[in-house]
Amino acid sequence: MRTRDLSTIFKALSHPHRLAIFLRLARCCERHGCDPETCSRLCVGELGNGLGIGQPTISHHLKELTQAGLIRTRKCGQSTECWVTETTLDDLSQFFLKVKEA
Repeated sequence: MRTRDLSTIFKALSHPHRLAIFLRLARCCERHGCDPETCSRLCVGELGNGLGIGQPTISHHLKELTQAGLIRTRKCGQSTECWVTETTLDDLSQFFLKVKEA
């Protein structure tokens, strides 16, 4: 991964609400892998549960995570499904392994 890409990713994850949203989505990947067809996707409303923030703020955070390439979204009727991009966790794992080995 390029330094610019990593900077964008870490900037997106630096906000506590965005990090919480990302971790909720990533937990699904831990259980099922990041195959968007089998991973249970979460709707925007579900992602906000327990965060104490409104729907517009959640949408803003999702936009930031999407622009950083960390998650994907898809409109399904009146709902929007979200999931971690297929290679995100592997890419981050490889980055941290390289840092550890250096």
